[in-house]
Amino acid sequence: MVDEHLQVNGQHRPSNVKHPSAPSLMMNAHFAGVGENAPREAYEHGIQVIDEDKVFNSNISTYLNIEKVIPAGFNYHLISVFGSQSTGKSTLLNYLFGTHFGVMSEQERRQTTKGIWMSKNKRESGGSGMAENILVMDVEGTDGRERGEDQDFERKSALFALATSEVLIVNIWEHQVGLYQGANMGLLKTVFEVNLQLFVKDSKNNPRSLLFFVIRDHLGTTPLQNLQNTLIQDLSKLWSTISKPAGLENSRIENYFDFAFVALPHKILQPDKFEEAVTKLSLRFKEGYNDPRKSGLIDESNSPIFLPQYHRRIPADGFPAYADGVWDQIVNNKDLDLPTQQELLAQFRCDEISREVLIAFDEKITPLEDRQAEGARMGKLSIIAELGFAMNAARSKVFEDFETSASRYHKGVYKRKQAELEAKVDTRLKALFQKQLTAAHKSGVEKFSEAVSAVVKSGQKKGASYDFAQIVDLEKKKALSKFEEDAKAMAIVGADWSSHTHELKIYKKELDDVSGRLRKEEMRRLATRIERWVRSRLDESIGLEFNKLGSGRGGSGAPEHGERPPTEKDLWDRVWAIFTETVSSAEKRFTDRASSFEASPDEVEVGLWRLRRKSWAVLRAKIDEEVMEGNILLKLRENFEDKFRYDEHGVPRIWRPTDDIEGVYTKARESTITVIPLLARFKLAKTSAPPPLDAWIGETPASVSPADEDDLTPIGGVDNDEGKSLEEEMTILSDTKQADLLIRFKKTADGVYVEAKRSAIGGITQVPLYFYGLLLALGWNEIVAVLRNPVYFIFLILLGVGAYVIYTLNLWGPIARMTNAASTQGLEVGKERLRAFLESSDTGRQAMAMSGANEMRHEDVRMDRLNGDGKKSARADDDMDLDDI
Repeated sequence: MVDEHLQVNGQHRPSNVKHPSAPSLMMNAHFAGVGENAPREAYEHGIQVIDEDKVFNSNISTYLNIEKVIPAGFNYHLISVFGSQSTGKSTLLNYLFGTHFGVMSEQERRQTTKGIWMSKNKRESGGSGMAENILVMDVEGTDGRERGEDQDFERKSALFALATSEVLIVNIWEHQVGLYQGANMGLLKTVFEVNLQLFVKDSKNNPRSLLFFVIRDHLGTTPLQNLQNTLIQDLSKLWSTISKPAGLENSRIENYFDFAFVALPHKILQPDKFEEAVTKLSLRFKEGYNDPRKSGLIDESNSPIFLPQYHRRIPADGFPAYADGVWDQIVNNKDLDLPTQQELLAQFRCDEISREVLIAFDEKITPLEDRQAEGARMGKLSIIAELGFAMNAARSKVFEDFETSASRYHKGVYKRKQAELEAKVDTRLKALFQKQLTAAHKSGVEKFSEAVSAVVKSGQKKGASYDFAQIVDLEKKKALSKFEEDAKAMAIVGADWSSHTHELKIYKKELDDVSGRLRKEEMRRLATRIERWVRSRLDESIGLEFNKLGSGRGGSGAPEHGERPPTEKDLWDRVWAIFTETVSSAEKRFTDRASSFEASPDEVEVGLWRLRRKSWAVLRAKIDEEVMEGNILLKLRENFEDKFRYDEHGVPRIWRPTDDIEGVYTKARESTITVIPLLARFKLAKTSAPPPLDAWIGETPASVSPADEDDLTPIGGVDNDEGKSLEEEMTILSDTKQADLLIRFKKTADGVYVEAKRSAIGGITQVPLYFYGLLLALGWNEIVAVLRNPVYFIFLILLGVGAYVIYTLNLWGPIARMTNAASTQGLEVGKERLRAFLESSDTGRQAMAMSGANEMRHEDVRMDRLNGDGKKSARADDDMDLDDI
């Protein structure tokens, strides 16, 4: 049973043929015909390109791969043999190229070749001097009895051989030269006409072909030159009679074809000479160059056959598709020319090559795109190291691979497909480039802002002065240098779109914007520091001025009417002077520091305007703090006591019953009362009017933004929108508050007066006279005992002297307080000793625990907080809340 894998086209593969002339009745059945799943061995001797049913074999590329022709590119050549049936075409090919085409039996004349067959040259190209990768097509013979009058296939096969081959070998016997049908002139006429109609538009763009006439069984009677002339005359006459397309009426056959002629001896009668001639002829199948300047001067009988102008410029990997397309045009008689067919092939192959090279491109670029996409999803700036190198390498590799494989096809299509590939590649690389550039842009801006802030903070911590403008300029240069370095590193060689000039301009502008924002922030911080300094100075200075109200020691020198002491009459003048001097000093500090920021005049103007407004808010808050009810009452009392308790020399008064306590009290009280209206209004003593606050602050600068006014406190007389006048702004104490202060101050002053009055009359006591007689009668014995006893007598004298000294120095109060303190301390020590004693015994600890529990259950309620029913009154709860506050 025959192996199914050895069945090709329904026939069995015979044994290999060793002799160049194959056995009879082979019919080329050992070749791989039309069909799939043929094993590798089936392609050993060649392949059937087109079968007798006009079916094109789709496995040609498989055969070319097996013969290693595909990688050759343009380094291959195609030869076809054309001639009448049974003229020895296959035998000639077998002798010339070592192929194994089937031949006709000498005993039985019948058709041996059906369809078109192809085989690669089997001779060793290096040893024989033949060209590499010669593909030989054996075309079915013409004028065969098997097809009879059906000349459709022989015409189409001849046209296919003419359209695809560089060299068309016309195999003809010597005795057929000069004949019309015997020399296949009728068939050639038809082939030339259809070739012009289908594939030729003009003589410039159509590749030339070589018609190589091999005259068989040449006996030498008629010289080869005469046979050559006869054939050329017949062909020229034939060309003049064919129907030509419009525009080609005057064309000549030489515009499309070159001719070569060779004569071979009789194979049967002169076998040795035949083989010698064939061997010599085989050496001509090599590549060469035809120099027009030497045409006719050299012996062309030995010149190379494969010339550049004959090559169809179809790469080997595209030849199967190209041949299939040509056959399709011929079979269906589609009105398309050969260059268009080449363009279709080029489009097909260039698209395939483009897809192939993009696979390797995707392997390198897709991970980079995924990393960028992941960074975008995570909201992080994705800067890929060595991205420029990777993109350049991938881009150059894909273009190089495409050029290597696709540049062999139609130039116009290749250029167009190359441009399409460049557009696809550059679109993806441009997206990578732009995202990387954007990431570098954003990262650079962030790092610039962070670097400036870090240097500024470092300078602030060290307490050293720093030049903000110089810091910004230095960090900006670093940022620009880093950005340009990154942009150049990712630039694509040969791609105009990878220029970063435009992005650099945007980057510079954004750095300038960030610099402006940082400068504004730094100026705000500067303003805050200046405002803090102003607040500190004003807190101290203004506090001292208000403290002078209670430390005048004026006494009678501060009369109720007339000239007031300096501590009172020019209080507001001194406050205004201190305020304006402090703010002026702060303005100078601000202006000096702002100049180091390279701040614009408008920014400095706005900063000074804000500083004046904020400084006034600080002063106003300080004044409100000083005139708070508790503080102002304390200062009024101190002022009153200074005038009431001290004389004109500042010496404390010791009140006696004879002193005019009421008069001094009245003068001191009335003098102090006049301080309240003085504090109620911020008025200058020189002008008796409020200070020119509106003029001092100035008009609102034109460059002020709403953000600059958001944190400012409205000022009466300056901000008209508030509906508050300058007089109202300068009101420190309202009328209601003045009246309340006056009442409370008078109560305080009355208390001081009562205390003074008591101290004046507190030492005078009225004792009845009989009390002295009674004391003497009852204490006589004791008096005598004391007088008689020297110890008692001396002790009595010392006691009297001590009492006199204590009285004179007014030390009774301190002694009473010392005694009270000593007794209190003694009581506390006793309690501690008792607690320690109780804690040292078990009984004592139990008693203490029980006492603590009782205290937790019962509140300590005083008697005066109980109502008539013995319960705690609501008033008691209120008093306790007040005590807690």
